[in-house]
Amino acid sequence: MYVLFLLFQILGAVILGFGIWILADKTSFIAVLQMSSPSLKAGAYILIGVGALTMLMGFLGCLGAVNEIRCLLGLYFTCLMIILLTQIAAALVIYFQKETLKVELSNIVVGLIEDYDPSNEEKRNLQDAWDYVQTQIACCGWTGAKEWENNEILRNKSNTEYPCSCSNRSKDLMEGRGFCVLDDPVNGTATYADWPVHEQGCMDGVEQWLKDNLGIILGVCTGVAVIELLGMILSISLCKNIHSEDYTKVPKS
Repeated sequence: MYVLFLLFQILGAVILGFGIWILADKTSFIAVLQMSSPSLKAGAYILIGVGALTMLMGFLGCLGAVNEIRCLLGLYFTCLMIILLTQIAAALVIYFQKETLKVELSNIVVGLIEDYDPSNEEKRNLQDAWDYVQTQIACCGWTGAKEWENNEILRNKSNTEYPCSCSNRSKDLMEGRGFCVLDDPVNGTATYADWPVHEQGCMDGVEQWLKDNLGIILGVCTGVAVIELLGMILSISLCKNIHSEDYTKVPKS
């Protein structure tokens, strides 16, 4: 019985840790999103709050079960129900707003590419995160390398340079960030088609990653929901089994 309450404390610690990781991570696609999108950053704080609340609920549930305190078990059930309904609502919002979220994400990345400047120290963490994404996924731009032609620095250099993190050559990847110089530009000008870069856009890479890991994501979400439902059932059962003392049977003095 108490194992389930312990599971809730562990689950809360995991959710809390995930929220902290989103805020602290500086070298992945999550970093690009959370530094560019206020909604994701707000979501990270919500995860931290939910994780802390879940840990507290596990403690209250265990305390209520040990001491047979109905109000604590009732509070435990109510909080679990609210969290479960909130999760269902969030999943529905994401599902029905996925196209809007996709457009917002596209605007974030395209804006980052257009304003990319290796000498800008204020945005270095954000730009390094995007370089990391392009290197790890082996992609270039959001929908393709052509988007990099809109970068102001590359336009001023007639596209005779290209982003090193997009390159399909190992010597450029050692640089890791910034721009690399094209070996033999024709008449001092070039286009993205002349660059030695990956053809795949990062959008396709991210979508493929989601498809490959969809089973794991759905499995984790289903597991969390099942644990929450078991917790609700257990708390109600314990409440029903706790009998109030019958004061009518106390001998009169």
